[in-house]
Amino acid sequence: MLPLSPGRAERHGFEYVRHGTLSLYAALEVHTGHVEGMTAERHTSEAFISFLDRVVATQPKNREIHIICDNLSAHKTKAVTAWLDEHPTVQIHYTPTYSSWLNQVEIWFSKIQRDLISRGIFTSTTDLRRKIMSYIRLHNRDCRPFLWTYRNTKRRIRVNAS
Repeated sequence: MLPLSPGRAERHGFEYVRHGTLSLYAALEVHTGHVEGMTAERHTSEAFISFLDRVVATQPKNREIHIICDNLSAHKTKAVTAWLDEHPTVQIHYTPTYSSWLNQVEIWFSKIQRDLISRGIFTSTTDLRRKIMSYIRLHNRDCRPFLWTYRNTKRRIRVNAS
């Protein structure tokens, strides 16, 4: 999609030039809505461990940290297991396959996709990284937790007591 401008309908370009890609790691603190983010050239276990180090550094020393991850192989390597052994206050919980909707950070990824990526023009991976990190800083200035509500009580799952 091309960037929007006043008085002009949404447009799509006929030429698309990709100037590279980045992996985006993001940790969402569910109580505040704060996002800790990091970009990497590739999604590897080494980059994931580097991100985990950053997340741990932002928290008080002995705080229990629970991280919910998808089942990507880079999240389950021997290096990650060794890192977890060295950080006993950190626990990783893996979402079941095809259930990333359980993960609140997926909502945030959807938001950055709509707000920045879809209509963005990025001239390089450096430009992409700069704009992503700027978006995260702007988000964190006025972050709020996602509020989950479900008002249709007739459609709730119930357990039959026998």
